[in-house]
Amino acid sequence: MSRHLGNARVLMYSHDTFGLGHLRRCRTIAHSLVENYRGVNVLIISGATIAGAFDYRTRVDFVKIPSVIKLRNGEYTSMDQHMDLHETMKMRQSIIRHTAESFEPDIFIIDKEPLGLRGEVEDTLAYLKTRGTTCVLGLRDVMDAPHLLEAEWQRNDVLRKIGQLYDDIWVYGPPDFYDPLSEMEVPPAVRSKMKFVGFLQRKASLESQADHPDEEDYILVTTGGGGDGADLVRDVIAAYADDPNLTHKAVIVLGPYMPAEQRATFTDACKGHPHLEVLEFDNRMEDRIAGAKAVIAMGGYNTYCEILSFDKPALIVPRTQPREEQLIRATRAEELGLVSMLAAEDSCDSAKFSQAIKDLLKRDPPSVSAPGMHLEGLVNISVIVEDWLKHKGVHLSVAQG
Repeated sequence: MSRHLGNARVLMYSHDTFGLGHLRRCRTIAHSLVENYRGVNVLIISGATIAGAFDYRTRVDFVKIPSVIKLRNGEYTSMDQHMDLHETMKMRQSIIRHTAESFEPDIFIIDKEPLGLRGEVEDTLAYLKTRGTTCVLGLRDVMDAPHLLEAEWQRNDVLRKIGQLYDDIWVYGPPDFYDPLSEMEVPPAVRSKMKFVGFLQRKASLESQADHPDEEDYILVTTGGGGDGADLVRDVIAAYADDPNLTHKAVIVLGPYMPAEQRATFTDACKGHPHLEVLEFDNRMEDRIAGAKAVIAMGGYNTYCEILSFDKPALIVPRTQPREEQLIRATRAEELGLVSMLAAEDSCDSAKFSQAIKDLLKRDPPSVSAPGMHLEGLVNISVIVEDWLKHKGVHLSVAQG
C-alpha cells in the first residue's frame, strides 16, 4: 500500500565533483519518496559524469549539468579540458536556475553544499524562497574535521545564509552517532532547524534476492567512486600475494573514477589469481554488499549505510585527504563496536593487513556487536515530506498497490 500525493514535485541538487556519494544519496531518497507516494515526482540536478549509468524508478529523472572534478589538492577543474572553469560554472548556475523555474518544485533538497559548488545554488534558493518552495539542506552524518569545516564556511558566511535561505536541515544520521556541526558556533536560528533523521537504509533488488538467496562466499572490496581508492586496492592485492593462507575469495570493485592506467594495472595483477576477482563498476552495489560475507572499504557514507543495512562485518581503511570525514566516521563506528578500522599507514604492511582480513572473517555483524543501528532515515523523511505537502494543500489519498 502506498499513499497518493497529487502532483507533488521535489527538486534535488547534487554537485558531484568527486565520487558517487552525493548522487547515490539523492537517488536513494528520491526512490523512497516515489515508492511511498504515488503522486510525487522527483528531479535530480547532478554534475556526476556517469549519472546516466544508474537505473531510476518511474517518476524519478535527472538533469545533467556540466561536470567539474575535484582534484586531490582540493582545487576544481572542468571535466571538459577545452572549457574554462569560470565558463563552466556560469553554465551550471544558469541550468540550475532555469530548471527550478520550469519545474516549480514544492520542495528543494540540497545535498551537503549549502550554497552549491562555489555558490552556484544561492541565487536559485533565494528565488524559490519567494515562490513558497520549502528549502532543505541535507547533511551527511560527518562533514569534515570541525576546524576545517568552520574555516571553509566562515569564508563564505555560510551559517548566516543557511539561517536565511533554509526551512529545514536534515542530518542523515542519529544524534548519538555524530553531530556534523560539532565544535562550531552555530546560531540558534540554524541549530533549531536541524533534524537528525537517522541513517538511510538500503535494499537489495528483488532480482538479486531471487537469483542469489544464500550467496555469501566472498569478501567485497569497494573504493566507492574509486578516484582515490588505488592505495586500498594495491594493499589488498599485496596482502593476498604475500600470504598463501589468505584464501577466501575477494571481489574488488575498482570504481568508475579510478584512472584507466591504475585499473589496467590492478586487473593485470589479479589475472590468474585463484582468490581475486576484479570488476570496474557495478551500478547495484547494494546487491554486491548484500551477497558478501564481509566488506573491506574506505568508509564513505553510502558504503557505511549499506554495511549497516545488510548487517555485514566490515573492515574500514579510511582516507584522510582531502577531507577527514572517513576517518572521523570510522573512528566513531569502531568506538561503538560497529566496524573494525585499519589505518592507511598500517594497510600497506601486508602482514598486518592479512591478519586484519582474517580477523574480519571471524567478526560478528553489527547487529550482534552493537545493536540499535538507527536505520530509520527514509521513514522519517517520508513522514516529514507528507506533513509539509499536506500543509501546502497537496491532496493526499491512500492508493492500493
